[in-house]
Amino acid sequence: MRPHLSPAVAVVVIGHDDAAHVTDAVRSALRQGPAVREVVAVDDGSTDGSADLLDRLAAREPRLRVIRCPVNSGGCGTPRNTGLAAVTSPYVMFLDSDDVLPPGAVDALLTAATAADAQVTGGLCVRRELPSGREVPWEPGLYAAPAVHARPALRPRLVHDTLCVNKLYATAFLRAHGIRFPDGRFPYEDVVFTARVWAAAPRVALVPQRVYVWHVRRSARRLSISLDRAGIGNWRARTHACRTAHEILLDAGQKRLARRARAKFLDHELRMYARELPLRDEGYRREWWAHTREFLAEYDAADWARDPVAPGRLIGRVVLASPGPRDLPRLRELAARPARLYPPYARARDGTPCWSAELPGVTLEPLPDRPAPLLPLAVDAELRPRARGLRLRLHELYGRVGRAGPVSVELEWRHRERAEAVVRDTLPLRVAADGTWVAAAPLRLDRLAALGAGAWDLRLRVRFRDGSSRRVTAHALAGPGLLRRRAVPSARHGVVLVRPYATHSGSLALRVAAGVRGVVPVLRARLRRPTDQCRAG
Repeated sequence: MRPHLSPAVAVVVIGHDDAAHVTDAVRSALRQGPAVREVVAVDDGSTDGSADLLDRLAAREPRLRVIRCPVNSGGCGTPRNTGLAAVTSPYVMFLDSDDVLPPGAVDALLTAATAADAQVTGGLCVRRELPSGREVPWEPGLYAAPAVHARPALRPRLVHDTLCVNKLYATAFLRAHGIRFPDGRFPYEDVVFTARVWAAAPRVALVPQRVYVWHVRRSARRLSISLDRAGIGNWRARTHACRTAHEILLDAGQKRLARRARAKFLDHELRMYARELPLRDEGYRREWWAHTREFLAEYDAADWARDPVAPGRLIGRVVLASPGPRDLPRLRELAARPARLYPPYARARDGTPCWSAELPGVTLEPLPDRPAPLLPLAVDAELRPRARGLRLRLHELYGRVGRAGPVSVELEWRHRERAEAVVRDTLPLRVAADGTWVAAAPLRLDRLAALGAGAWDLRLRVRFRDGSSRRVTAHALAGPGLLRRRAVPSARHGVVLVRPYATHSGSLALRVAAGVRGVVPVLRARLRRPTDQCRAG
């Protein structure tokens, strides 16, 4: 860090009816130090007193300016454009009212921007789940090490980072190219804004430091746009933003980036929404399927040619091949990360591997030749009686698994909110009579409970004869008695309550509570709730 950085950065903070958080966001910007010349807070027609809080803060802080919009715009684009028009600093970045900038973020970005003479400088954003505090990095591969790129086309992966908030922009660059956000109610406006940025071919610097903390409040009364995906309108807005971004890149002559943007849609957006299809009602599914077919019909042969059995492309090909929703549980498995291609493993009349007997035209021909570490392995997980043990079953995949020779599976239970809490086992795999590979292990509930109550995710790594491996998750077998809550006697804790369940992607996970003090609140909550609809994803 360079403590002598001159005041050069404006931070535009936008908010609407967010009195509980907006001053925390503004203070996080002001605490960045002298490099921040000004903070422009744009209140987008709030009625909860947010603007009054900002005015009181501005009376004590000369770097803060408050702009009140008399009417709510309905989106994030208009207030950001308003703030951008008002800044006077050479550089600008954006901050939402319910998020924060971590200490040192502006210094890290400004130092890299000035050293590289970059028009755009990006850093690592982390999604912080609240109230747990668990953090998940956004596109960590892009920000693993410092880098400078003369133009985005030299690092096509940049189109996967559609966030506008983890970047510092040269103000003159944005204004010279007329780069603005879509106005009014336009969900996923940052997808379009970022496409306009990349289309203008800026010099880009990347830094590995954390520069933005994105707060995720899944239990909030009003969900954010990215979390509120229950209505079909959200999916239509998402596809519209992705289509617009593709057109912007294509019109600018950025064909490589435009192609990559379409691939990103298949790998990210399509997989994410396909995972959730089994949770939706029949009307939503029909609308989603019809709209998705219409959208994917715009893709050309080259969009499908590269790795046609990649999970997102395979999901897209199934959707295009069928006039209505089908195979939703299997598509959910394929949309998991990592992907699981669940049986049946069908073949067309000529023996070519295909998706199913009903859709023989969706071929899986390249699949049997894939390297073992890239196979979409399907593993079943079944809890034994009384929740004392776990049985795993690895399926064959057109003979490819057998040729690779699976020898063992490394089992890992990881606490969802405490990354350091891990329980591991290594199990040998043996061939079963039906041609699958099986392993069994005790379910170490005492160890799990000792490390922390809450949700535990199962992660596996299958190791093969040649030393290679494949990271996988396990499909939670459902059925009578298989995913039931159980109270298990424990010498260490007296009793451990374990609740196995399937996540949104169908993977096995556990909820664990130990001792009478841990079990009683869970049972009380159960009594207050007539049906258990616990889900995670």
